Amino acid sequence: MLLLSSGCRKPPPLRVPVPSVTPRVRLSFQPPVGRVLTESQQASRAVEQDGQVLREEAELTTESRFATSEGGWLLTQSVTRAQRTRAGAAVEGWVDDVLLRFALRLQLAADGAFVKLVSPESASEALRQSVPAGADAKALERFLAPEALEARTRREWEAKFGGLFQRHLSEGQRTWAVDTLPMGDTQVAYVLERTLQGTRDTEYGDAVVLSLKCLDSVPEDAPQELTDAWVAAGRPELTAGVTCEGEQVVAYGRFVPVSRELTVKARVGPAAWTVTMQSRAQALQEETP
Repeated sequence: MLLLSSGCRKPPPLRVPVPSVTPRVRLSFQPPVGRVLTESQQASRAVEQDGQVLREEAELTTESRFATSEGGWLLTQSVTRAQRTRAGAAVEGWVDDVLLRFALRLQLAADGAFVKLVSPESASEALRQSVPAGADAKALERFLAPEALEARTRREWEAKFGGLFQRHLSEGQRTWAVDTLPMGDTQVAYVLERTLQGTRDTEYGDAVVLSLKCLDSVPEDAPQELTDAWVAAGRPELTAGVTCEGEQVVAYGRFVPVSRELTVKARVGPAAWTVTMQSRAQALQEETP
């Protein structure tokens, strides 16, 4: 009977493997209108040559305000504090005053895409008001020229945020942007690869965490999105041997660039360059009348 009853039992149900689903996050561009975003920004560079290292650092405090404009958004960013050091000693001069005299005004589309820089000539005007008589300002004039300023602002915005908004991103998904960085008289060019590592709870809400690294060439089997980014940038010649690593954190319920750190290393002629750029949100406060 035992054998008979065991033979009549129903076979155990088949265990069908359930495919794992990678969580997806949708990044919508909803800037904090009516609030002031205060950020600290730092940049440092170390140039090593012939056994000697020259170090320079710059620190800025910025305030950003968003407003609706032309069916999109107007971002106004002003510098409230600027300080530079060289070899550990403070650098005093009129250059920092220039940064305090004008604001960057970015016209953005509804989806967060860069459209144009509004009144880019304001930087050149601030330079004319600040440069002392007899001072050589030719390099800064070229740096702040309207076309150069708009091209650089566009490139910086797209390197940070291009291709991230109004789409779903999954853990491990990569996006790309072409970026350049001046090192001496050379423009070091690379493809910045951003990989979604997951999400993180921050004081500004849920945020995506992106790891950053550089590509010094476009692989033959590159994803189409990578190739498209390189072509859209004008097919620039990428700098061989450039490397970088970093992390970017962006709140996505309400857009806040929580933090970003990127260290880029490259050899330019006989010199080895290391450039580190950091930014961090310090406060998000209601706009006072």
